[in-house]
Amino acid sequence: MRWALVKVSIAVTAMVVLAFAVPLALVVKELAKDRAFSNAERQAAALGPTLSITADRDPLQRAVLSTPSGLAGRMAVHIPASDEPGGGTAVEIGTRRATPQDLATTQRLGRASITEVAGGFALLQPTAISTGQIAVIEVFVPEGDVSNGVDTAWLVLAGVALALIVGSVAVADRLGVRMVEPAQRLAGAAHDLGEGKLGARVPEEGPTELRSAAIAFNSMADQVVQLLANERELAADLSHRLRTPLTVLRLNAASLGEGPAADQTRAAVAQLEREVDTIIRTARDAKPQTAAAGPGAGCDAAEVVRERMEFWSALAEDEGRKVRVAGVDRPVRIPVARPELAAVLDALLGNVFRHTAEGAAFSVDVHNGDDAVIILVSDAGPGITDPKAAMARGNSGGRDGSTGLGLDIVRRMAESTGGDVRIGSSVLGGAEIRIWIGLDPREAGPGVRRRGHRGTAGRAGRRRRASAS
Repeated sequence: MRWALVKVSIAVTAMVVLAFAVPLALVVKELAKDRAFSNAERQAAALGPTLSITADRDPLQRAVLSTPSGLAGRMAVHIPASDEPGGGTAVEIGTRRATPQDLATTQRLGRASITEVAGGFALLQPTAISTGQIAVIEVFVPEGDVSNGVDTAWLVLAGVALALIVGSVAVADRLGVRMVEPAQRLAGAAHDLGEGKLGARVPEEGPTELRSAAIAFNSMADQVVQLLANERELAADLSHRLRTPLTVLRLNAASLGEGPAADQTRAAVAQLEREVDTIIRTARDAKPQTAAAGPGAGCDAAEVVRERMEFWSALAEDEGRKVRVAGVDRPVRIPVARPELAAVLDALLGNVFRHTAEGAAFSVDVHNGDDAVIILVSDAGPGITDPKAAMARGNSGGRDGSTGLGLDIVRRMAESTGGDVRIGSSVLGGAEIRIWIGLDPREAGPGVRRRGHRGTAGRAGRRRRASAS
């Protein structure tokens, strides 16, 4: 495309230059010729007054020498002999170059003429003298005077034409680069994306059309990455939700006692847990993407908490754990889908059973505010020594058998409403996971943190738990 633009530019510019330069060159040549003959006519006219007064040789010769052409020997005066008896003879001053026939023709017609002679041209100017006859003034114009300055003008025109062509080529080349390079980058990025290089993007530069194509390509690439990330995230989330029934199976298998069947059951459960962990670790590379619930969507947090606590209470009773639930005696609406909140509670309560000893108590508190709902999950276990590391995806405080996805699911759910998650120490002596859920869905989105009333709500929650215990 680049070379094609250059060739088109050369062709168009050359045609334009020829269309203007050739006529201009001819005009310059004619102007030089007219200038030379006009100068000769002025010098010939300078002898007219003298010829009208006298036809004597000496005065005429002095008049001829007073002109530049006369001094250069390029002017002649031809006075014919008188036809009257006793009239004067013919007078010839200067060197004649025109033929007698040309002179006779000019005398007969009585008008100036130009004839070609050796080395140039001769201007023949008829002039009436005192005797009534017609004298002819001949001015020789050399070929060099006729074409004086023409060659220089033509060279200038040629230089201008060449400069125009070179300039048009340079402009066309730059335009070609501006068009070709973005197209090449777009093609290269498409090739890289096809080879699986998901980070391939195109600078949004160049002409409007190519810039629009680059924007569309980048949007498409982002969408592809988003879809792949969502697929991996879905696989990780679904796999993590299997941890809840696996926890039940493991606890039930632990109560089977001794024997080959019990050992095989426990081995199978352990193998299944390892496989699920492998799936989660394989799928967790993508960035989490959790969309906020739309207007009118959500669930009753109190109802979901009661339902999940009924499920986990059976296991807690088998292990001798004291369980407390507070704040679920009335409906609490939140902008979170029911399955998502259930998965969050299962992830947190499953962590309690996996990472605390049997008999360790735990509690779930729900606090309903004007602009937020706080869910507190507390336990009497050893706690979390490094809360910041535990919140990082892929790390659950260094606990064995953890994939780190549980707290990440909790964090994404909270951030989708404009809230966040904090880890601290509970009044039971172990860890406390505080989930801040915003009630205004317009403020939802990752990275949007709400700060209002957090300290007051936290203190109120601690006072409630302290009084309950």
